[in-house]
Amino acid sequence: MDWSQVEFSELSNAVYCLIPLLVLITLVFAYRKRDRIIEQLQWGLKYKFKILKPALIVLGLGLIVFSLLGPQMLEGYQEVEQKGLDIYLVVDTSKSMLAQDVKPSRLQRAKKGIEQLIDSLDGDRVGFIPFSSDAYIQMPLTSDYHLAKMFLEVIDTNMIAGGGTDIAAAINLAKNSFDRSAQGEKVIVIFSDGEVHNPEGIKAARKIKNTKIYTVGVGTKQGGLIPQYNAQGEKVGYKKDNTGQYVNSKLKQATLEKIAGQGSGKFYRLDLQNRAIDKLIEQIEQLQKRKLGTDRIKKFRQLYQYFLGAGLLLIGYFLPERGEK
Repeated sequence: MDWSQVEFSELSNAVYCLIPLLVLITLVFAYRKRDRIIEQLQWGLKYKFKILKPALIVLGLGLIVFSLLGPQMLEGYQEVEQKGLDIYLVVDTSKSMLAQDVKPSRLQRAKKGIEQLIDSLDGDRVGFIPFSSDAYIQMPLTSDYHLAKMFLEVIDTNMIAGGGTDIAAAINLAKNSFDRSAQGEKVIVIFSDGEVHNPEGIKAARKIKNTKIYTVGVGTKQGGLIPQYNAQGEKVGYKKDNTGQYVNSKLKQATLEKIAGQGSGKFYRLDLQNRAIDKLIEQIEQLQKRKLGTDRIKKFRQLYQYFLGAGLLLIGYFLPERGEK
């Protein structure tokens, strides 16, 4: 066996290497104690395989633990073609997303839906563009979904200063970023309550080419008040307009439907069961995935079963250890 070609797939199990050592120490003390008791009782017993049996037990345990490390032999390499979509998730971070007409808040509900969407992806690249009065790329396109969830966790309504909801800036930023990225099917998914203060969003969606735009509405038509928080994160009241009246923020579904229509996509309304995300996932899965590149992966032959079998055989219990006078 060429040990230079052996790798281990489960090195996290290395902690179990302490087991044979602990068993060895236990057996040494146990056998010594047994011998002292027999000597004190003057039975004159002699045991067969007094050293060999515990040695085989420890060796067998060692082989079993070694099998837990997942030894595998490198047999060569294989070229795998990578296919996927380029997806920018555009997230509304305006203050109206703090409204709690959907629990725990519109933004938190949107983040739950985004997490569900990310969990469904397989090889696709995903990026984040938060927007309110402006937009910026928080995370460029990546297929590292664990990293994506870390970026998703920190999205909040304090990321961009200023008021307003400039969805056109987010759409244009995504379009320009796609132009600089590798070739692949392009998708924009917008999570928003539709309270757009800049009417250019529909025009921006109309101008974008070769890109599907899906919109996900977060909120209710009845609406909800917009809570305000102090620097310590404590709620101190609700937002009021210039006349002193409480602002009731409502889902503007018509705006989001128009944006999706101009972007050759569809509108979905996020509900408590996230059924809208399931339908969105079905739509995205129907899109044609293009070649994003090739990846060279290793091919292995598993070896753990040989060490496991040898360990079980060498555990030593088949050796008699009867005491004889």
